[in-house]
Amino acid sequence: MCVCVTFIAIVDGAITTVALPSIARQFRLTTAALDGVVVAYPVCLAMAIPASAWLVERFGAKRVLLTALSGFLGSSLLCGAAAGLGQLVAFRALQGLSAGVLFPASASLLFSTFNSSEQVRISRYMIIPQQIAPAAAPVLGGLLVDHLSWRWVFYVNLPVGLPAVLFGVLFLSGHRGPRPGRFDLLGLLLSAAALGAVMFGVSEGPNRGWSSAGVVTALILGAVLLAATIAFELRTAEPLLKLRLFGDRLFRDTNLINLVGLVPILGAMYLGPLFLQQGQGRTALESGTSTFPEAFGVLLTVQVVGVLYARTGPRVIVGCGLAGVSAVLLLFATCDEHTGLWTFRGYMFLLGLAMGGVFMPTTVASLATVARPDLAQASTLNTVVRQTGGALAPAVVTMALVMSTPSAAAADPPVTAYQHAYLALAAIAAVTAVFAFTVPDGPARAAARGTTVASRSTPFRRQRENAG
Repeated sequence: MCVCVTFIAIVDGAITTVALPSIARQFRLTTAALDGVVVAYPVCLAMAIPASAWLVERFGAKRVLLTALSGFLGSSLLCGAAAGLGQLVAFRALQGLSAGVLFPASASLLFSTFNSSEQVRISRYMIIPQQIAPAAAPVLGGLLVDHLSWRWVFYVNLPVGLPAVLFGVLFLSGHRGPRPGRFDLLGLLLSAAALGAVMFGVSEGPNRGWSSAGVVTALILGAVLLAATIAFELRTAEPLLKLRLFGDRLFRDTNLINLVGLVPILGAMYLGPLFLQQGQGRTALESGTSTFPEAFGVLLTVQVVGVLYARTGPRVIVGCGLAGVSAVLLLFATCDEHTGLWTFRGYMFLLGLAMGGVFMPTTVASLATVARPDLAQASTLNTVVRQTGGALAPAVVTMALVMSTPSAAAADPPVTAYQHAYLALAAIAAVTAVFAFTVPDGPARAAARGTTVASRSTPFRRQRENAG
């Protein structure tokens, strides 16, 4: 169930870009005019995330997950049937709102069902859709647009999602934790506005320019609202976002690693196609086949990490993983217009090997010391952090390229600009690696060995037995 949800949501976020030229032709618009179709999804996703934990606590993870997935599939159907740009943007916004609840509800269900030692094993399977989906989305989107219609990039969610809904209805057991307090409406308004404004500014910065009035206003407003949200939520007895969880050092440190560490990792994934297509003049197909080896590297490393996690702990694994990312990015910084595709593909595979030591250990360790009643809140905060880190990555890459490009060649960065961007990402990864080696991971190792299984036992375990 969680594998299907992850695959659908990631593919949908990546596949739409492929269909934009075809959508523009049908609606007789320029591709630039379709900016709202792309931006509406991440902005609304960010705005919906804060409410997800309260919904899970109030109505139960199963009900919220199935409702959000049904809403996601329904809005996908509406997107495919949209008669104009306005409808398409509105339905994409509904998709984003559904996805904003879908991610945390799925994570909460997964981590409430299994203890830490089991989560390590499960993460070896969960990483498959997380890596395959982004790589497969452009290829799948191209096939659907070329042989059917752009509408099928939305319709394709239905044959995958409907069986998942049916499975959930039949086999997932309902469970509701302690009844939450009153709904924190002001906290929702503040946090949703803050995250929405920040996500808009970060998403639009590369397109409109970081000095444009709209981007600057959105970022400043987002920062002010974010500060107001933090101040309000810390003083509220029953906050929508339980920011006090960041008082736990392991939870705080692993989330900080996720926030900063995702920038060089996802930044490299964003920069690679740009370098190949703009810096070397490669085709989109050559670019896609050259970035895909990263997924194989991640899948290989995660299987090894799953075995080593309980023995060595996440600190050594994550620290070495980020150090490896930094080293590979230094290799990328040596690439120029004469670098061969197979050399680049080899570097991408090495990057994947290093990345595989970061994602799963930080996620599992972040929840090792979180009490069961707080798992929904912790999953929500984890999602906020990951979405923010993912949005910052292209922003950092764009800034590095702009700063390394002469103003006369702004539209066509030289190869040296890409090299400097890789160096900047390598520096960020190196600093994050040093910090990762300071994380106190004793509780995480104990949880992975099953020492704290009793404290994490929940009624969801009966659900797992029934589903098995």
